[in-house]
Amino acid sequence: MPFISNTTQDFIPIKEIREGVVILKDNSLRAVLIASSLNFALKSADERTAILFQYQNFLNSLDFHIQFFIESKRLDIRPYIAAIEERGKEQTNELIKVQVREYVDFIKNLTEVTNIMTKSFFIVVPYAPVIDLSQNSWLAKIIPTKKKPKSPSDQTADLFREHKIQLEQRVSVVHDGLNRIGVRTSLLGTEELVELYFKIFNPGETSTPTVNQL
Repeated sequence: MPFISNTTQDFIPIKEIREGVVILKDNSLRAVLIASSLNFALKSADERTAILFQYQNFLNSLDFHIQFFIESKRLDIRPYIAAIEERGKEQTNELIKVQVREYVDFIKNLTEVTNIMTKSFFIVVPYAPVIDLSQNSWLAKIIPTKKKPKSPSDQTADLFREHKIQLEQRVSVVHDGLNRIGVRTSLLGTEELVELYFKIFNPGETSTPTVNQL
């Protein structure tokens, strides 16, 4: 029996990413929204009840499936600490130097007892095109059409635009529904999608913050 070698691409369900849309190998489409977080614990009892009620209404209003995805990574704090220490050395005020050293010690002690995590929240909105059998039916074969047939590339482009419109309508429903809860969403573009899926298929252990992030 011959040995069949599979490449990495064979296990990746994505065919291409175009115009902010992920096209899978089964020709279904995906749009991805990044969402803000909501500190539910700080809300009052009435606010929590209202949020839950709105969220329930949002889910019940959907006539399609959505997927929630949380990206969680351990934050590599070492470059941040090194940058703070360098800034501390540049200070001429002894009081500020002491405060910087105390702050660095506090961060080091904190990271020793707990993992500092960074989280990102995404919503995946799908659309599976309905197969049109009319062009291959017996009726279409016996009744001639006066329209000039389009090339396969033109047909593909037209179908993509049509399906993208349907997907965008679903994205709008999700965006409006979550916005009523107080969750802000933003649609990922092509480059952002490429970066996201690259990180998903090439997971790293840590994420490095900048000085301005903390």
